[in-house]
Order: sequence, then C-alpha cells, then structure tokens
Amino acid sequence: MQYVKRFFHPAPSDAASPVSQSQRISIIDTVRGFALLGILMMNIPFFADAPQRSDNIHVYNETSGINFYTWLTVDGAFEGTMRALFSLLFGAGTILLLSRLEKRQIPNFTPADIFYRRLFVLLAFGLINAFVLLWPGDILYGYALCGLFLYPFRNWKAKNLLIVGIALMLFCNFKETRQWYRNKQIRVKGETALQLQNKKVTLTETQQTDLKKWQDYHEKRKPENLQKEVQKEREAMRSSNWFSVYEHLRPTTVKFESTQVYLSWFWDAIALFFLGMALFKWGVLTAERSNRFYLILLLVGYGLGFGINYFIMKAKMDPGMNGTKYFDRFFVNLYQERRLLQALGHMSLIMLFYKNKVFSFLWKWLSRVGQMAFSNYLMQSIICTWLFYGFGFGLFGKLERYQWYIVVLSVWVFQIIFSNIWLYYFRFGPFEWLWRSVTYWKKQPMRRKQEQPEQPELIPQPVPLEIVPGK
Repeated sequence: MQYVKRFFHPAPSDAASPVSQSQRISIIDTVRGFALLGILMMNIPFFADAPQRSDNIHVYNETSGINFYTWLTVDGAFEGTMRALFSLLFGAGTILLLSRLEKRQIPNFTPADIFYRRLFVLLAFGLINAFVLLWPGDILYGYALCGLFLYPFRNWKAKNLLIVGIALMLFCNFKETRQWYRNKQIRVKGETALQLQNKKVTLTETQQTDLKKWQDYHEKRKPENLQKEVQKEREAMRSSNWFSVYEHLRPTTVKFESTQVYLSWFWDAIALFFLGMALFKWGVLTAERSNRFYLILLLVGYGLGFGINYFIMKAKMDPGMNGTKYFDRFFVNLYQERRLLQALGHMSLIMLFYKNKVFSFLWKWLSRVGQMAFSNYLMQSIICTWLFYGFGFGLFGKLERYQWYIVVLSVWVFQIIFSNIWLYYFRFGPFEWLWRSVTYWKKQPMRRKQEQPEQPELIPQPVPLEIVPGK
C-alpha cells in the first residue's frame, strides 16, 4: 500500500528535473533521428494503400520501371532495419535513464517509480495512436509492454544481456521458421498431389485435402483476386466519416495490439532491447569504439545482411509472392538476423561519418529530430492519416508507389526544419513535454533559457574491445 501511494505521488522537484542539453549523448539522438525518419519510409505503404498492394508488387504488375526499383531499394536496403535500430536504442535508453535516476538517490523514491510511470504513459499514448489517430501499425503499445520486463536486468553485465538477446532472437527464428515451413508444406504437398492427379492417379482423401489447400492458397494470391480486396479496402478507407474508418480498422487494430503483440512483435522487440542494452554498455551505440571497429561491423553487417536479403527478395519476386521458395535455399528463417545485420551496417556508417566529422551539419539536424522522436512519430501518424484517409484529403490508393516516397521526403524536410526551430525555443518536443509532465505529475518547464548556451559534446574516446568488468 505504501508503494502504491508513493507511485501515485508527484515526484520531487529534483526527480522531475529534465536532462540538460550538455547531458545528452548527441550521437544516440542522431541515430534515433535517422531511425525515426526511416520508420516513415517503412510505414508509408500501409498509410497510403491497401496492405494487399503494399506488400505485393504483382497485384498491379509493378515488376519493372520506377515502381519496381522503388520497391527493390526500400525493401532491399531498409525493410525492418529502422524498427531494429529504434528497438536497439530503446534498450540503450533504458540503461541511460535508469543510470541517471539511480545517481540522484532521492530519499523514499526509487528509479522504478519513474521508469514504470513512463512506460504506463507510453502505453496509453500507444492506444491513442492506434485507436484515435487510427494507425494500426503503432509500436508504442508493444514497446511499453516489452519495457516492463527490462528493469530487473539493468545491472546485468553486457555479455549476459547479449546472451539473453541472442536466445530470444533464436526463439523468434523458431517461431517464424515454423510458420514458413507450414506454408512450404502446403506448396510441396499440393504440388505432389497435383502431379499425381495429372498422371490420372486416384488421390486419397488426404491428398485431395492437400491439393485443395494449395489451390486455395494459390487462388487467394492471384492478382485479380487481390485487386478485388484492394478495391474493397480503398472504398472503406476513403469514407469521409472518422467513425466508419475506425470501425473498418478496429478488427486489425485489436489484433495488432493484442494477439499480434504476443505472438510476434513482443519477441522480436524484446530481443533487440536486450541487444541494445548490451551494445550501449560496450560503448558501441555511443561512438566509443574505434574507426576500425565500425568499419569491420559495417562490412560484416552489409555483407551478410544484403546477402541473406538477396534470397529473401528473390522469393518475394516469385509471381505467387508466397515466400515459400526461400526455404529451397535456407532451412531457417533468417529475417531477424538479416534486419539486425543491415541495421548495424547503417549504424556503423553513421558512426564513421559522425566520428570523422563528415556531413556534420546533417548529424546535428538529425539529433534534433531524435530529441523529438516521440513527437515526430505521433506527428507522422497525424500527417499521414489526414493526407490519405477519407476524413482528410482522401489520397488513399490514388498514388503510384514511387509517389509515396515523395510524400515521405516532404515529411522528412518538414520534420527536420520543425524540430530544429522548435528546439531553439523549447526544451522538449510538445509530446515529450506532455509525456514528462504526466509521468512526474508535475508541469515541466517548457521554454528554453537562451542565456544558458548549449554545451557542445565531445566525441568519447575509443574504449578497448574487451568486455569492461562490471558492465
């Protein structure tokens, strides 16, 4: 009972004091800003059109020309990687937040109070993003649920966090491989039964069932049938009534915020949270390693990541778009490893540019976007739902694939400019301010005091590759 009272009591003034600019680790903000902008690149197909088209270039024969190369570039180089970076940084941010809270040593007030308050508020914002702003692909709710499990592991050594992260990723491999194997078995058994039928062999009842499953699977994925589904989706999403769109999306949103979280997203997110915590403790995410380290990580990440993705993309280019042909070359679904490797390649490239002061102006701009990542993420939902849904400008299903990314570029430019101007005058983004104020149950100071100039952050010196004792 005493803990409950403390949990619902406003935090002391020193607990509620915000992180100053000089305390921020700018490279983490920079990578977060990069990932935040990249997430829109992954989400825009599902804002802009029906998922049946977004995932499948064969529905409207986008197998050549600018639409094909747009799909090839985005899916080949970035799919899944932005969410992976965001997840790694969420784990790193957990360690960073808790280490700072524990140093304050506030009497009768534990870091857990603030930590869990933040997560519960984040969870509420996730539900608002999904059910009010109408973005079914929200990640805030799932991140908050995963974050609830991290607190007991904050003081673990990096190598132990790495082991847990790898174990959870292997569990993801098992789950995803099992599902893909089931799909492959539908194809293999169905094709075997079809060959027997063509040879005029009488099929057993089991073989007839196998053949029907494969025929149904194949029939559902025919472009003409998918086009009918796309048209139904477009009609529903172009409704000018917010409640009509809500009712149409509600079954998908409920699935994504409940069963989908526990069956899929929870595991791939929490695996990367643990890996992010380990990489933060080793100084990988804070530019503390050598140029040689990041160069090797870049070559390994890109070499293996793009190599695996080559075979995944070839399976996606199959006219049936069923993905089962991937298993003709691999026995395990390596999606998780592929996206992590490519994400580490992206991160290493940024680190090399950052440490060697290449495009310094760009990394400073992106750091502002990263400082306002929460506001910018929700802003993307607001902008895109109003651009594409019927109660806004109603562009849903009216743009070519390549045109989606003209919208993305426009939003990027706006968010970079907005973030830099906003943070010139204010200490937090608007939703960061609200998040902090609700978390601490105390209105946070908003305006920046111009008489206190920002302290430039020095790049940390490289640390040895060996595991740091106690980390």
